[in-house]
Amino acid sequence: MSAGARSGGIVRRPPARPGPGGVARRAAVLASALAALSALLVPPAATAEQVLHRQKSLYRDILVTESGGERCMTFSTRSRAHNRQSCIRTDAPDRLVLDYTRLMMAGLYVQPAPRRILVVGLGGGILPRTLAKLLPAATIDAVEIDEAVVDVAKKWFLFVPSARVRVAVQDGRVYVKRALKNGARYDLVFLDAYDHEYIPEHLLTREFLQEVRGLLAPGGAVVANTFSSSRLYDSESATYAAVFGPFQQRQTGNRVIVAGTLPGAATRRARAEQWREAFRPLGVEPEWLLARWEERPRHDARARVLTDQYSPSNLLNR
Repeated sequence: MSAGARSGGIVRRPPARPGPGGVARRAAVLASALAALSALLVPPAATAEQVLHRQKSLYRDILVTESGGERCMTFSTRSRAHNRQSCIRTDAPDRLVLDYTRLMMAGLYVQPAPRRILVVGLGGGILPRTLAKLLPAATIDAVEIDEAVVDVAKKWFLFVPSARVRVAVQDGRVYVKRALKNGARYDLVFLDAYDHEYIPEHLLTREFLQEVRGLLAPGGAVVANTFSSSRLYDSESATYAAVFGPFQQRQTGNRVIVAGTLPGAATRRARAEQWREAFRPLGVEPEWLLARWEERPRHDARARVLTDQYSPSNLLNR
């Protein structure tokens, strides 16, 4: 059948061949479609991560990366989300990025007017920097074993030591022992010391927690960042219970333990309202925080207490 011939009353013509301009337009449309599909399949943060700083210190590998408006520190040569020690948003540096930092703000529901605060483990300095803004009358002592971490916190995470935000480059256990010997007392003690795997073994034992308890002023409390999925969950719980008696906790991917002087539910709600407006720029809403509060956490009562003679924390978490 020749071109243009009729079949069943319908004129059938062969498809027109595009000219050079049509081919170019089709190629451009196809390239645009493929780019859009690629953007859907590959998250922007995965393709835009920038390494800002890489360092091997005496204690660990330190990596600072930035992507999607977030700058993070990890103790690893490779950037992995679950290894993030500290993060800030570059466009809103006061906003708390990681869940565990928001959970630790519950310490102010327990002791709402601390005058002296101890933070063991600096990371990017997020906790002491935040607490200093919330509590302009408080004195904050931060302890960090790795001087390189202190330098990175100052250069990349807006941490600025001052007359009332002091940093000691020292092992946390040694600092606590010396502070106890010198008669120091703290209203709040935040435990947030990590290496590339987990909490260092000597900062998880009954003996260490007894020393920390000795630093607490009347009405004081300990706020400790741990893992909610750790194989040490039961032993950690048994160890805190052995030293402090009943404790409370909040959980997401991390578990934050609160021990010492513990408020009841009505007091927590009242203090949550007290801090509502101050916490808003941090991205912390009281409803979110109170919903994650466990007043009577459960653990296996048969779990072994961690001691200076038995504390295989990093081994058990591999």
